[in-house]
Amino acid sequence: MSETHVDGPLQPGDRAPNIVLDAITREGKIALEDFRGQSPILIGLFRGLHCPFCRRHIAAQAQLDAALHEKGVESLTVVNTPIERARLYFRYHPLPNLLAASDPERKSHRAFGLPNLEFTESETEWPHKVGMDVVRSMQVEIPGELSGPMNRLAAFDYLNNKDGYEIMEADKRMEATGLGQLFGQFLLDREGIVRWTFTEVPDGGQRMFGAPNPRELMSAASQMAG
Repeated sequence: MSETHVDGPLQPGDRAPNIVLDAITREGKIALEDFRGQSPILIGLFRGLHCPFCRRHIAAQAQLDAALHEKGVESLTVVNTPIERARLYFRYHPLPNLLAASDPERKSHRAFGLPNLEFTESETEWPHKVGMDVVRSMQVEIPGELSGPMNRLAAFDYLNNKDGYEIMEADKRMEATGLGQLFGQFLLDREGIVRWTFTEVPDGGQRMFGAPNPRELMSAASQMAG
C-alpha cells in the first residue's frame, strides 16, 4: 500500500497509488495495478454501507457501469465495511456487474488523500475538524427521497429508517472510527493517472453528502475513450 497522501485529495495529473483489497462480489483480491496498461477505471472510495448517502452514491455509480463499459472504462466500488457484512448486504441488494472491494481500515482513502473528519463540539478546521454546530446547520435536499431540505444528521437517520437498514455490530465498529470519513470518486487513465475527481473536500463542507453530475463524469470518460 502506498504512503498516505497528506496534501489533500489526489488531483488531475497525479499518479494514483496501487491498492490491493479483498473483493466483495467475487473471490480473491482486487488491485488497481491489474488495470494499468489495460483500461481506464473509475474508483469510488465510499464510507461504509451504514451511510445511506453512500449507498445511494454506490447505486448511482453502478447505474453508469454499462455506459462506462461502452467507453472501455472499468468501475470499482470500495466500502469501509467488513467483507462478510458487505457480502450479506449485496446478497440481498444485488447490483448487476458490480465490482466491489472491502477496506474497513480505510487505507485506500488515506492513500488517495481523503480526510477522516473529527467531530468536535464547536471547533471547525475543515476538512480535518468540524463542529457539531456547523453540522447541525447543514441542510441536504434529495428530491423524491426527502420531503424538503433536512438537517444532515436527521436525514441520515431518516434514510436509514426508510431503507430498513439494520445497523449491526460491524457497522457500529466502522461508525466508531470512520463516521467522518470523506468520500471521493477518481477517474484514472490506463496508466493510472488521475484525470477527473469528485470529493466531499472542497467548498468548506458544502459538498458533504453531495454527488457528481453524471454528465460531467461521462464527459470525462468520453475524453479517454478509444
